[in-house]
Amino acid sequence: MALNYHRAGSGPPLVLIHGIGSRWQVWEPVLERVAAERDVVAIDLPGFGASPMPPPGTPAGMESLTRLVIEFCSDIGFTRPHVAGNSLGGWISLELARQGAVRSATALSPAGFHNRTEAVYQRASLWMAARGARLLAPRADRLAASPGWRKALFGQMAARPENVPAADVGPTLHALANAPWFDETLTALINQRFTGGEQIAVPVTIAWGERDRLLLPRQAPRAGRRVPRARMVTEWGCGHVPTYDDPEQIARILLEGSAAG
Repeated sequence: MALNYHRAGSGPPLVLIHGIGSRWQVWEPVLERVAAERDVVAIDLPGFGASPMPPPGTPAGMESLTRLVIEFCSDIGFTRPHVAGNSLGGWISLELARQGAVRSATALSPAGFHNRTEAVYQRASLWMAARGARLLAPRADRLAASPGWRKALFGQMAARPENVPAADVGPTLHALANAPWFDETLTALINQRFTGGEQIAVPVTIAWGERDRLLLPRQAPRAGRRVPRARMVTEWGCGHVPTYDDPEQIARILLEGSAAG
Protein backbone atom coordinates (compact mmCIF):
# COMPACT_ATOMS: atom_id res chain seq x y z
CA MET A 1 0.00 0.00 0.00
CA ALA A 2 1.01 3.64 -0.41
CA LEU A 3 2.61 5.05 2.74
CA ASN A 4 3.77 8.54 3.59
CA TYR A 5 7.56 8.67 3.69
CA HIS A 6 10.63 10.88 3.59
CA ARG A 7 13.64 9.97 1.46
CA ALA A 8 17.15 11.41 1.64
CA GLY A 9 20.75 10.55 0.95
CA SER A 10 22.55 7.99 -1.18
CA GLY A 11 24.18 4.63 -0.67
CA PRO A 12 22.79 1.26 0.43
CA PRO A 13 19.03 1.44 1.09
CA LEU A 14 17.93 1.76 4.72
CA VAL A 15 14.28 1.85 5.82
CA LEU A 16 13.54 3.48 9.20
CA ILE A 17 10.38 2.48 11.12
CA HIS A 18 8.97 4.42 14.07
CA GLY A 19 7.18 3.14 17.18
CA ILE A 20 3.47 2.98 17.96
CA GLY A 21 1.74 6.36 17.86
CA SER A 22 4.75 8.08 16.35
CA ARG A 23 5.70 9.35 12.88
CA TRP A 24 8.68 9.38 10.56
CA GLN A 25 9.91 12.72 11.92
CA VAL A 26 11.14 11.02 15.09
CA TRP A 27 14.23 10.14 13.01
CA GLU A 28 15.02 13.74 12.06
CA PRO A 29 17.78 14.20 14.69
CA VAL A 30 19.84 11.43 13.02
CA LEU A 31 18.78 11.80 9.38
CA GLU A 32 21.53 14.11 8.16
CA ARG A 33 24.29 11.91 9.59
CA VAL A 34 22.79 8.64 8.35
CA ALA A 35 21.77 10.00 4.93
CA ALA A 36 25.39 10.94 4.28
CA GLU A 37 26.08 7.20 3.88
CA ARG A 38 22.69 5.58 3.18
CA ASP A 39 19.70 5.98 0.87
CA VAL A 40 17.30 6.51 3.77
CA VAL A 41 13.53 6.08 3.62
CA ALA A 42 11.74 6.94 6.88
CA ILE A 43 8.12 5.80 6.76
CA ASP A 44 4.85 6.48 8.52
CA LEU A 45 3.31 3.11 9.33
CA PRO A 46 -0.26 2.42 8.14
CA GLY A 47 -2.74 4.26 10.36
CA PHE A 48 -0.02 6.46 11.88
CA GLY A 49 1.48 9.82 11.01
CA ALA A 50 0.25 10.90 7.59
CA SER A 51 -0.22 7.38 6.23
CA PRO A 52 -3.74 6.12 5.54
CA MET A 53 -5.40 3.23 7.27
CA PRO A 54 -4.87 -0.15 5.61
CA PRO A 55 -7.65 -1.66 3.49
CA PRO A 56 -10.88 -2.40 5.38
CA GLY A 57 -10.83 -5.74 7.12
CA THR A 58 -7.05 -5.74 7.67
CA PRO A 59 -6.46 -7.20 11.14
CA ALA A 60 -4.24 -5.23 13.49
CA GLY A 61 -1.00 -6.88 14.56
CA MET A 62 2.47 -7.86 13.54
CA GLU A 63 1.56 -10.06 10.58
CA SER A 64 -0.31 -7.26 8.81
CA LEU A 65 2.24 -4.58 9.63
CA THR A 66 5.12 -6.69 8.37
CA ARG A 67 3.31 -7.60 5.16
CA LEU A 68 2.37 -3.97 4.46
CA VAL A 69 5.96 -2.78 4.97
CA ILE A 70 7.20 -5.47 2.57
CA GLU A 71 4.63 -4.35 0.00
CA PHE A 72 5.70 -0.73 0.42
CA CYS A 73 9.38 -1.59 -0.08
CA SER A 74 8.52 -3.48 -3.24
CA ASP A 75 6.47 -0.55 -4.52
CA ILE A 76 9.40 1.86 -4.24
CA GLY A 77 11.88 -0.60 -5.72
CA PHE A 78 13.69 -1.62 -2.54
CA THR A 79 14.62 -5.31 -2.71
CA ARG A 80 15.90 -6.61 0.62
CA PRO A 81 16.94 -3.22 2.07
CA HIS A 82 18.58 -2.73 5.41
CA VAL A 83 15.98 -1.87 8.02
CA ALA A 84 16.01 -0.27 11.45
CA GLY A 85 13.23 0.50 13.87
CA ASN A 86 12.41 1.69 17.35
CA SER A 87 9.97 -0.06 19.70
CA LEU A 88 7.15 -1.36 17.47
CA GLY A 89 9.39 -0.54 14.52
CA GLY A 90 12.15 -2.61 16.09
CA TRP A 91 9.83 -5.60 16.36
CA ILE A 92 8.80 -5.17 12.72
CA SER A 93 12.50 -5.04 11.78
CA LEU A 94 13.16 -8.34 13.53
CA GLU A 95 10.15 -9.95 11.85
CA LEU A 96 11.44 -8.79 8.48
CA ALA A 97 14.83 -10.30 9.30
CA ARG A 98 13.21 -13.58 10.36
CA GLN A 99 11.43 -13.73 7.00
CA GLY A 100 14.65 -13.01 5.12
CA ALA A 101 13.11 -9.89 3.59
CA VAL A 102 16.01 -7.57 4.53
CA ARG A 103 19.80 -7.48 4.37
CA SER A 104 20.17 -6.54 8.03
CA ALA A 105 18.02 -5.39 10.93
CA THR A 106 18.76 -2.92 13.70
CA ALA A 107 16.22 -2.84 16.53
CA LEU A 108 16.27 -0.02 19.09
CA SER A 109 14.47 -1.12 22.28
CA PRO A 110 12.26 -3.47 20.26
CA ALA A 111 8.83 -4.45 21.50
CA GLY A 112 7.85 -8.11 21.68
CA PHE A 113 9.98 -9.28 24.61
CA HIS A 114 7.65 -8.45 27.52
CA ASN A 115 6.44 -10.84 30.18
CA ARG A 116 2.89 -10.73 31.55
CA THR A 117 3.59 -8.09 34.21
CA GLU A 118 5.50 -5.89 31.79
CA ALA A 119 2.68 -6.22 29.27
CA VAL A 120 0.22 -4.75 31.78
CA TYR A 121 2.59 -1.89 32.56
CA GLN A 122 3.34 -1.16 28.90
CA ARG A 123 -0.29 -1.21 27.86
CA ALA A 124 -1.32 1.08 30.71
CA SER A 125 1.55 3.49 29.98
CA LEU A 126 0.80 3.74 26.28
CA TRP A 127 -2.97 3.94 26.81
CA MET A 128 -2.49 6.82 29.24
CA ALA A 129 -0.05 8.54 26.87
CA ALA A 130 -2.58 8.43 24.04
CA ARG A 131 -5.43 9.68 26.22
CA GLY A 132 -3.25 12.44 27.59
CA ALA A 133 -2.28 13.48 24.06
CA ARG A 134 -5.94 13.66 23.07
CA LEU A 135 -6.66 15.95 26.00
CA LEU A 136 -3.61 18.17 25.58
CA ALA A 137 -3.23 18.37 21.80
CA PRO A 138 -5.46 21.48 21.49
CA ARG A 139 -3.08 23.30 23.85
CA ALA A 140 0.13 21.82 22.47
CA ASP A 141 1.59 25.07 21.11
CA ARG A 142 1.27 26.79 24.48
CA LEU A 143 2.65 23.79 26.38
CA ALA A 144 5.63 23.52 24.02
CA ALA A 145 7.02 26.81 25.27
CA SER A 146 7.45 25.40 28.78
CA PRO A 147 10.50 23.18 29.49
CA GLY A 148 8.61 21.79 32.47
CA TRP A 149 5.73 20.65 30.29
CA ARG A 150 8.11 19.12 27.75
CA LYS A 151 9.68 17.12 30.56
CA ALA A 152 6.26 16.00 31.79
CA LEU A 153 5.08 15.08 28.30
CA PHE A 154 8.18 13.24 27.12
CA GLY A 155 9.85 12.14 30.34
CA GLN A 156 8.89 8.50 29.96
CA MET A 157 10.02 8.32 26.35
CA ALA A 158 13.23 10.34 26.37
CA ALA A 159 16.00 10.42 28.94
CA ARG A 160 16.60 14.06 28.00
CA PRO A 161 13.12 15.41 27.21
CA GLU A 162 14.51 18.95 27.18
CA ASN A 163 16.21 17.99 23.89
CA VAL A 164 12.84 17.62 22.16
CA PRO A 165 12.49 20.82 20.08
CA ALA A 166 9.53 22.97 21.02
CA ALA A 167 8.44 22.92 17.37
CA ASP A 168 8.08 19.12 17.54
CA VAL A 169 5.80 19.04 20.58
CA GLY A 170 2.53 19.97 18.87
CA PRO A 171 2.91 17.71 15.79
CA THR A 172 4.06 14.80 17.97
CA LEU A 173 1.07 15.12 20.31
CA HIS A 174 -1.32 15.46 17.40
CA ALA A 175 0.17 12.38 15.71
CA LEU A 176 -0.37 10.31 18.84
CA ALA A 177 -3.81 11.74 19.56
CA ASN A 178 -5.10 11.22 16.03
CA ALA A 179 -3.53 7.88 15.05
CA PRO A 180 -6.57 5.87 13.92
CA TRP A 181 -4.93 2.45 14.26
CA PHE A 182 -3.44 3.06 17.71
CA ASP A 183 -5.95 1.27 19.96
CA GLU A 184 -6.37 -1.84 17.82
CA THR A 185 -2.64 -2.14 17.25
CA LEU A 186 -1.81 -1.76 20.94
CA THR A 187 -4.31 -4.46 21.93
CA ALA A 188 -3.01 -6.85 19.29
CA LEU A 189 0.66 -6.37 20.11
CA ILE A 190 0.31 -6.73 23.87
CA ASN A 191 -1.13 -10.20 23.24
CA GLN A 192 1.77 -11.25 21.00
CA ARG A 193 5.47 -12.01 21.53
CA PHE A 194 8.42 -12.12 19.17
CA THR A 195 9.40 -15.69 18.34
CA GLY A 196 11.62 -17.43 15.83
CA GLY A 197 14.74 -15.40 16.45
CA GLU A 198 16.92 -18.47 16.17
CA GLN A 199 15.89 -18.67 12.50
CA ILE A 200 17.38 -15.29 11.59
CA ALA A 201 20.31 -15.62 9.20
CA VAL A 202 21.01 -11.94 8.40
CA PRO A 203 23.04 -9.59 10.64
CA VAL A 204 20.99 -8.24 13.55
CA THR A 205 21.80 -5.52 16.08
CA ILE A 206 19.62 -5.09 19.16
CA ALA A 207 20.32 -1.85 21.04
CA TRP A 208 18.60 -0.96 24.31
CA GLY A 209 18.34 2.38 26.03
CA GLU A 210 20.19 2.38 29.33
CA ARG A 211 17.44 4.62 30.76
CA ASP A 212 14.43 3.16 28.95
CA ARG A 213 11.39 3.72 31.21
CA LEU A 214 8.83 2.03 28.96
CA LEU A 215 10.40 -1.21 27.73
CA LEU A 216 12.62 -1.75 30.73
CA PRO A 217 16.30 -2.61 30.09
CA ARG A 218 15.86 -5.96 31.85
CA GLN A 219 14.17 -7.10 28.62
CA ALA A 220 17.47 -6.77 26.72
CA PRO A 221 19.01 -10.06 27.98
CA ARG A 222 15.72 -11.78 27.16
CA ALA A 223 15.94 -10.42 23.61
CA GLY A 224 19.53 -11.61 23.36
CA ARG A 225 18.50 -15.15 24.30
CA ARG A 226 15.65 -15.19 21.78
CA VAL A 227 17.82 -13.84 18.97
CA PRO A 228 21.02 -15.72 19.79
CA ARG A 229 23.14 -14.39 16.92
CA ALA A 230 22.26 -10.74 17.52
CA ARG A 231 24.89 -8.15 18.35
CA MET A 232 23.76 -6.60 21.64
CA VAL A 233 24.47 -2.91 22.24
CA THR A 234 23.67 -0.50 25.07
CA GLU A 235 22.52 3.01 24.18
CA TRP A 236 24.31 4.84 26.97
CA GLY A 237 22.34 7.63 28.58
CA CYS A 238 19.34 7.07 26.30
CA GLY A 239 15.66 6.45 26.93
CA HIS A 240 13.04 4.55 24.97
CA VAL A 241 13.03 6.94 22.00
CA PRO A 242 16.78 7.61 21.77
CA THR A 243 17.07 9.84 18.71
CA TYR A 244 16.56 13.03 20.73
CA ASP A 245 18.82 11.89 23.59
CA ASP A 246 22.05 11.28 21.66
CA PRO A 247 21.77 11.64 17.88
CA GLU A 248 25.44 10.92 17.24
CA GLN A 249 25.41 7.68 19.22
CA ILE A 250 22.20 6.48 17.56
CA ALA A 251 23.38 7.43 14.05
CA ARG A 252 26.54 5.42 14.67
CA ILE A 253 24.52 2.38 15.80
CA LEU A 254 22.30 2.63 12.70
CA LEU A 255 25.30 2.89 10.35
CA GLU A 256 27.17 0.06 12.03
CA GLY A 257 24.09 -2.14 12.04
CA SER A 258 23.47 -1.58 8.34
CA ALA A 259 27.11 -2.01 7.30
CA ALA A 260 26.89 -5.79 6.86
CA GLY A 261 24.60 -8.08 4.95
